[in-house]
Amino acid sequence: MSALITWTSRPLLQRYALARPNARSSHRIPTPQGAGIAVISATLIVALAWAVSANLAIPLVLIIATIVIALVGFADDIVSLPVLVRLVLQAACVGAVVFTAPDDARIVPTLPLVLERGLIVFAGIWFVNLVNFMDGLDLMTVAEVVPVAAALLLLGLLGELPWPAVLIATTLCGAMLGFAPFNRPVAKVFLGDVGSLPIGLLLGWCLLELAWRGQAAAALLLPAYYLADATITLFRRIARREQFWSAHRSHFYQRATDNGFTVPRVIGDVFALNVVLAALSVLTVRSGSMTVTLLALVAGAIAVAFVLRRFSRPQPT
Repeated sequence: MSALITWTSRPLLQRYALARPNARSSHRIPTPQGAGIAVISATLIVALAWAVSANLAIPLVLIIATIVIALVGFADDIVSLPVLVRLVLQAACVGAVVFTAPDDARIVPTLPLVLERGLIVFAGIWFVNLVNFMDGLDLMTVAEVVPVAAALLLLGLLGELPWPAVLIATTLCGAMLGFAPFNRPVAKVFLGDVGSLPIGLLLGWCLLELAWRGQAAAALLLPAYYLADATITLFRRIARREQFWSAHRSHFYQRATDNGFTVPRVIGDVFALNVVLAALSVLTVRSGSMTVTLLALVAGAIAVAFVLRRFSRPQPT
């Protein structure tokens, strides 16, 4: 379904949602954006149909928030929205999902509930935006979402994730695989904000459900590369007093292409790293040992640091 919608919508996107290259772009020719419509539509349609047939309850507020944040992204793809407007609407969507969760869904029970939920909303807004920021190279989001979603499916089969979250992760993984052939280098179409923002919301919700089940280490390990690349880059830009909310080419994966890495090589390294992080996350869940969990977190941090350093260094000509 994702592939079919992407293929049929390309002429319209070519006409109304063309991303033209500029100094901060990774592409060299005008390319249509907005294929996230196909990914999110396929994800929600199949997930809802499957949920009805299996008598599962996917939170209605999650579906509504996903559609709203996709519309925000679509509007930003067509006519650039002011930063404050985007943030307010994103905060409303993330807040609606977080604050409607059951009161017994906790990560740190010693914290007051309102404070914990407020911190989760803040983290959720950042996660939604960092997925958007990191969607700047052909197949980059595919290389991130597919291993993470597949690991969530595996954890669900092992009984560590609620079935509604497993269903969302599985359908999102399938939708990204359907989109992948159109986004492989050189990409014929991009996700656009209409795709990256709701993908961040859906994936963030699945990871949050994992953390609420007492598996915070696994929920942190799975997106560790995205978290590290985007967060370190953000702090560097703030330290340099740059407009950190504006488009740029200072992410590690972008600098890698400037340092002589080919796009397939960058994507291959990111995919391989995410497979390693997925394996470590499953290890922490199955071991049930604090020692193993700490060792897995250290190993994950070392693996991420190795790739970031590798991307930062020029390749020999």
